[in-house]
Amino acid sequence: MGYEVLTGPEVEEEKYNFEMMNLPKDHPARDMQDTFYLTNDILMRTQTSPMQARTLEKHDFSQGPLKMISPGIVYRRDTDDPTHSHQFHQVEGLVIDEHITMADLKGTLITMTHEIFGDKFDIRLRPSYFPFTEPSVEVDVTCFNCMGKGCDVCKHTGWIEVLGAGMVHPNVLKMAGVDPDVYGGFAFGLGPDRFAMLQYGVTDIRDFYLNDVRFLNQFDKRSN
Repeated sequence: MGYEVLTGPEVEEEKYNFEMMNLPKDHPARDMQDTFYLTNDILMRTQTSPMQARTLEKHDFSQGPLKMISPGIVYRRDTDDPTHSHQFHQVEGLVIDEHITMADLKGTLITMTHEIFGDKFDIRLRPSYFPFTEPSVEVDVTCFNCMGKGCDVCKHTGWIEVLGAGMVHPNVLKMAGVDPDVYGGFAFGLGPDRFAMLQYGVTDIRDFYLNDVRFLNQFDKRSN
């Protein structure tokens, strides 16, 4: 789809991890209980969004639109349990150009969902809140267990939440030196670990990094 794949440092500046993502000083995500701080200004990144800020700051729009994804490892002060980890993977996408709309975002997410899970799965967008997008949405995909009929896995809704997205907040563009009256765009973020859990029916995210050979052999073609 024409996206450039960019990676960046896991040890990050607070400026790029929070401030340029429109997270004010008093935002809960900046609290010490959520973030591993190394100094007052340096931290272990809590998201891969800093690469969006860094790239947006340098991009020359006279050369064309910005289309990028930034995969990588992120860190948060979470207690490890079947669905949470203090270290996990994230992939964030960003598209900035003139005349970008929510319809472009939805079309991108539908294409991505069908490519990963197949055409029999659908998505829905629900209003949500993120500091760096406005409007913001949560994205659900058809439940893999019941195919939308409703079951215990999806809490009888027929849907499973898989990612967050939205239209880039004007403040994010301004802080990167981009005119929000001319340019706009969308951003999305997903967790590959969560996608893998849904795709393969894995019930505990810790199984991915505990190195149990019995578990890992399921994904090794040489063992078949």
